[in-house]
Amino acid sequence: MGRGPPVVRVWRVLRAAPLPLALVALVALTGVALGRVYAGGLLTRLVVGAAVGSVLVSVAARRLPSWLVAPLSVAGLAGFTAWSLRVSADAAGLPGSLAEVAADAARNGIPRLLTAMIPVEPTPDTVLVPLVAAWLAGLAGAEVALRAGRVLLGYLPPALLYAGAVYVVGPNADPAVWPTVAFAAVAALGLAVPSGRPGPSGPDPTAGLPPGVRAAVRARLAATAAAGLVVVVGLAAVVGPVVAGRVDERPVDPRRYVEPPQVESLDENPLIRISGWALNPQQKLLDVTTERPGAPTGAPGPAGSPTGPPGATGNAAGSRSVRIRLAVLSDYDGVTWRVGATYRNAGRILPAAQPAPGATVETVRQEITVADLSGRLLPAVATPREVGGARVAYDPLTGTLIRPEGLTPGLRYTVTSAAERPDNNLLATADVPAGDEVARVLRVADGVPDPVRRLAAQLAEDNGAPYARAAAIEQFLAEHYRVVADAPSGHAYPNLGFFLFGPRNGGGQRGTSEQFAAAFAVLGRLSGLPTRVVVGFSSSGTGPVRAADAFAWPEVLFSGLGWVAFDPLPRPDDEPRPVEEDFRPAPEDPPPSEVPEPTVEPTQTPPPQAGPARPVDSGRLSTPVLVGGGAGGLLLLVGAVLVALAGLRRARSRRRLSTGDPGQRIAGAWREVTDALRLAGRPVGGDLAATEVAEQARAALADARATRTAGATRTAGADREAGADGTAGADREAGGDGTAGAVTRTAQTTAGAADPAAGAVPPDLAELAGLLNQLAFAPGAAAAEQADRAAALAGEYVTALRAARPWWRRLLWSVHPGPLRWRP
Repeated sequence: MGRGPPVVRVWRVLRAAPLPLALVALVALTGVALGRVYAGGLLTRLVVGAAVGSVLVSVAARRLPSWLVAPLSVAGLAGFTAWSLRVSADAAGLPGSLAEVAADAARNGIPRLLTAMIPVEPTPDTVLVPLVAAWLAGLAGAEVALRAGRVLLGYLPPALLYAGAVYVVGPNADPAVWPTVAFAAVAALGLAVPSGRPGPSGPDPTAGLPPGVRAAVRARLAATAAAGLVVVVGLAAVVGPVVAGRVDERPVDPRRYVEPPQVESLDENPLIRISGWALNPQQKLLDVTTERPGAPTGAPGPAGSPTGPPGATGNAAGSRSVRIRLAVLSDYDGVTWRVGATYRNAGRILPAAQPAPGATVETVRQEITVADLSGRLLPAVATPREVGGARVAYDPLTGTLIRPEGLTPGLRYTVTSAAERPDNNLLATADVPAGDEVARVLRVADGVPDPVRRLAAQLAEDNGAPYARAAAIEQFLAEHYRVVADAPSGHAYPNLGFFLFGPRNGGGQRGTSEQFAAAFAVLGRLSGLPTRVVVGFSSSGTGPVRAADAFAWPEVLFSGLGWVAFDPLPRPDDEPRPVEEDFRPAPEDPPPSEVPEPTVEPTQTPPPQAGPARPVDSGRLSTPVLVGGGAGGLLLLVGAVLVALAGLRRARSRRRLSTGDPGQRIAGAWREVTDALRLAGRPVGGDLAATEVAEQARAALADARATRTAGATRTAGADREAGADGTAGADREAGGDGTAGAVTRTAQTTAGAADPAAGAVPPDLAELAGLLNQLAFAPGAAAAEQADRAAALAGEYVTALRAARPWWRRLLWSVHPGPLRWRP
């Protein structure tokens, strides 16, 4: 009993199925490899659908002319893509018609795919390119492998697609080991299983040839096959080690070649908008509705973090008001605070961060409608976890959101946030982190004014614990400064110096929350605290948010607790104390001792009494001789001590400048300069760089010269007046006024020559600072000539600074015992 026609057709179908199935599997594995950086499995399912659809269209149209297959497949691609875009848009909750969604995806598909945050949410713009590429790869592979019979060449489009997927994933996922092994295995099976299609050459081509010719042809074919095998094995031996050596290397991330979404200056530094909002307090910016699922009614909000009203201390339990964060500013260059974020396009679900140990996490869900708020920054309670109703870009390091298209009136979106409340009982003993991970929020730009640096040192002097330092800065700002709405914007070093120390009657010691938050952050960093500034709004939870609700607050990072907010704003009813009551700049010279010297009260002279007369000479030394001898001995002792001190000082300087290797001599020269600054009442802090110390030394010398010149000028003026008033008449009676002229010229000469070095160019300590920095980075590279140059520079500077001091201080300069006991 033979096989009927239906059985034959089924058998032919089964024999022809392995190759199309292999093509479908190869394209589908591309979706598996790319889906490792996508959230959920929607992208993988869509790519599998594109693989099946593209190959099935080619199989169904195999009997049609080849020129009809491409139009039919493109039509199928259009229908499948439209359906996929609608499905992904609905899954992501994006509004808009299919035409709007498709146009936006076609316009921004590639840049958003390469700038999207990992994991990438499958939205229309992030699935369009993979779907189209998968469909085209399936179409090309099926046409070449099935219609033309070139199986290896037909594998090339799926292989290129798979390699592109692996490149796009880059280092953002674990190595695709099993998808790659599966890809190779499926390709091998597709080659091993016969397709049932006769080869292009038909039967044996050597069947009709003579035996000798047939043998020669077969030998040539065998030799060709052997040569091909040798080439393949040789390539494997050469390329294999190179490929194996790159297995453990970190792949290149293509995202670094694509610029993420950028923002304008107002969005990069929204702190400058505080003063403008303060002048228009009734401007409506937002409408907010807040829900706290699972929170009991009337429970206090998280303290010292996203919630709590302005004007209360940072860590007292807040009310039901909510702090809506607009931006987090971590970078400060001495002029401007900036967000410094790298925004990545994000989907509805944002990356979740691990909460701090022991922190209480409260879910806060808000519906926000934009009114007059402009820019791209998207307000949200910290820390956002899910955003619906708006396409956003997100910076995970700062938690700042933007809408790349910008805010428009009427925009409505929902934000679900995880608000953390740290354990306040641990704050008093908590430490602050250090190292490269927090260097960004510890960096202090050059040019800090000396009074600001001294204030930070004063506040930190009696407060060793980090939280105590932060609380001291918060209390000092709240007790000494006033909040006003009309203060000008500005938070550069000069602005902060005027805010902290400017005269009250001239506009100083008052500002908006901009100056309070910026001053806290700078003083905190100078005290070793990692700080940042946050700009946002205070909301009652439900209702309008107006410009008067905008303010800025500082935050401090504590180990194990995360970022904790502080509020240095004064309470409305408190009258600030003048800064001068609690902070006085350190005097240039140490003040004289305030301990009163003991005074000897004169005793009453006893009345004369009658008695025997005292002998004229009793044989003992008289009182004047005793007093004179004691005073002389004391003077000799003091002189010996002063000579000894001067000798020790000179020996130490000589040892520093001429003993040891060149590196030690350069360091000794630098120590001579710093000792001279201390002797001049201008000590330098240990946190200053060498170039900053050189600049401070130059300023100290200039100030000393200016002070001495001014004093000499005043003395010359007094002499000139005395000469004019007291001797002019006598000179005229003597027959002329030459003496008065001589007196005037003498006074002028005295004023001009009071400081012979006043016009001299100060020594270039920047060169000495450069030698010191070179010594720090290359300890053994210093030469003897450089050490001689350092000694000469230090000697010139010390001589110039000593010459600019008053005469009595110059006398005490060489015998001051301080340099003998000061530690490096």
